[in-house]
Amino acid sequence: MTRRPIRLPCSAFETDLSQRSIGMRCFRCYPGFASLVVLTIGVIAAPPLPPALAGIPTDAARHWTADNGNGTYSNPLFYEEFEDPDIIRVGDTYYLAGTTMHMNPAVQLMQSKDLCNWELAGYCMDRLDLGPAFRLEGGNIYGQGIWAPCIRYHNGTFYVFTNVNGVGLQVFRSKSIHGPWERNQLPGRHDLSVLFDDDGKVYIISGNRAPYPIEELAPDLRSFVADAPRRSLPERMGEGHHLYKINGKYYDISAIPGATTDQMVARADSIDGPWTVERMVQGESLGVTIAAPAHATASDRGLTLHQGGMVDTPSGQWWSVIMQDHGSAGRMVALVPITWDNGFPLIGLPGNLRKAPNTWIKPDTGHTQDPKPAFVHNDNFDGGKLNPHWQWNHVPDDAKWSLTEKPGVLRLHSLPANDFYSARNSLCQRPPGPESIMTVELDTSGMVAGDTAGLALLSSPYAWIGVVKTGEGTTLQMYSSPGRERGFARPGAATEPASPPAVSQTAPPQRLWLRVACNFDTDQAVFSWSADGRDFTPLRPPFTMTFQLTTFQGVRPALFHYNTSGRPGGYADFDNYTVEEPRARGIEREIPVGKTITLTSGADGSVLAVDSRNMTLVNVAADAPGADAQNTQFQVIDLGKGRVALKAANGRFVSAAGEAVSMKDLTGETPSDAESFQWVNLMRGDTMLMSLTNHRYLATKPNDPGPVSVSATGPNPARKGGAEFKW
Repeated sequence: MTRRPIRLPCSAFETDLSQRSIGMRCFRCYPGFASLVVLTIGVIAAPPLPPALAGIPTDAARHWTADNGNGTYSNPLFYEEFEDPDIIRVGDTYYLAGTTMHMNPAVQLMQSKDLCNWELAGYCMDRLDLGPAFRLEGGNIYGQGIWAPCIRYHNGTFYVFTNVNGVGLQVFRSKSIHGPWERNQLPGRHDLSVLFDDDGKVYIISGNRAPYPIEELAPDLRSFVADAPRRSLPERMGEGHHLYKINGKYYDISAIPGATTDQMVARADSIDGPWTVERMVQGESLGVTIAAPAHATASDRGLTLHQGGMVDTPSGQWWSVIMQDHGSAGRMVALVPITWDNGFPLIGLPGNLRKAPNTWIKPDTGHTQDPKPAFVHNDNFDGGKLNPHWQWNHVPDDAKWSLTEKPGVLRLHSLPANDFYSARNSLCQRPPGPESIMTVELDTSGMVAGDTAGLALLSSPYAWIGVVKTGEGTTLQMYSSPGRERGFARPGAATEPASPPAVSQTAPPQRLWLRVACNFDTDQAVFSWSADGRDFTPLRPPFTMTFQLTTFQGVRPALFHYNTSGRPGGYADFDNYTVEEPRARGIEREIPVGKTITLTSGADGSVLAVDSRNMTLVNVAADAPGADAQNTQFQVIDLGKGRVALKAANGRFVSAAGEAVSMKDLTGETPSDAESFQWVNLMRGDTMLMSLTNHRYLATKPNDPGPVSVSATGPNPARKGGAEFKW
């Protein structure tokens, strides 16, 4: 395959975007020469699966799945955005509802039998058409629209309650999770939750600051009960309420607003109170950094778990599906166990409450299945229906797009717009992490003067690569906005300040391929194009992706077509949209069972070693006298369900008692919980080892050689806490 080198400043990239589609080599030049990156972009060729993944279904190996295939799961539940989750169980099936804001269809619903493998159940509303701004007519609703849905099931009917800012509380009801859904509207309530009580009353709690009003809804859910007693929860909680009645007691859980915050739980014997408040989860980042991981420092607090619902299994276990920010990829959800402690549901495991494991045993739901990806994004536009994971940016003009005018392609007719941000009929998806490569084929033969069509990342700032037709000719351009877009823009307000695009010196062919490669570890995206679908050429240095509160979402790849002449234009045909996930599973999910390894601390480069005199486990500098292979090599013994024992060269096993760690002789015995460690993967090659005795992690003291303990409560986001290892 011919490769075309492109030279860019070295600082443009931090790490390889993809081992398969984009290869980068950094050359430190002789004094006086600038550092360069040689970038070659070529065709994506799926490699054979690693041996550790050979037994996993191909779709699950090529796309992110939380299910590891060995009886465990790893977070995030979906490695793509799913906001403000609420969850219920009906019989043996679990249902999840999430925020969709300005996207259409609206209110996303998922279903699962095992809490780990999910599939799309549908949406509550095909078109969220509640006024001109919802259609990008004279304004917009970026960052508004559907917020924080509450899903419930009562007397054979599914209900979804969700507020639309500036419009009101939407109440959806259906006998089937798949619809059709009936809708009525009530006065608005922020981040609400609804409880159908045993006595027939229906309570609703809402608000983002104390006191939080607790009101009553009429039994038909079409009005509030005007003469109901005035109730409230006066203690400081947060927003994103989830109201429950469990074993005769009332519970409300909500999150203190913000990304690096915690979730609270309040309990009362009566809906009238008094309420007692506890912290449900505290400072749990699961190793997710505030900064892009490539730039994280040891002081990075991480983006913590907050705002989610909880559910029980038929076996009596309790679990929470809870949200966590993930930088420019958006807000995702994690599945974490709940332990009841003194009558309060606390996230975590005994011995390590208010913290959560990133990898743990799958829930006991009574149902087993092979790993299956929740989202497969590819679409060749055959069959007359869009892949259901597509969503339109605002309400589309359904007369201006078609899958039938030319069967087998998506045809977008251009509508008048000043810029991409205000253009109707942009078709979007959520990009999977930690890396994804979106490619689409574009036929421009139907475009006319004033038309712009291509592939974008919707955000603020946003960026796109595409074909621009004017009276003077046709050019291939890449544009990135300054990031001064506004939600709820005033009619006539400029949304895209003038900024020169990068223009290719090569005239684009009538048929071409466009690509954007996103790396969410670096928050960098590379836009490129190809004349043959094989060799891709970038137009400019990488675009920096961000999470922001204008669209209030992570970046969204979008297919678009608009006309700047003030009138409708021609058409553009899109085909063969593909999404590659270079690190969908890979080595970071592999446990080196049967191998002999050395564990190196990410904090200081020290290694774990056997102290032969005291028969303890210590960490020593990699070049210290005690760091010879006899002391630092451990065989990984498979104990099943992602659990391992570590056997030293002297035949002894790493063993925990309380927080102390020793080397134990197990001659004639099998490893017990004291010698068992849950292998926890943090992605990017970082590993933690959780003791089954206290559910804490094997840890060193950074830059302080000495005894190792099982004392760490969780990961340091920058992998510098002493409990994160590489092997």
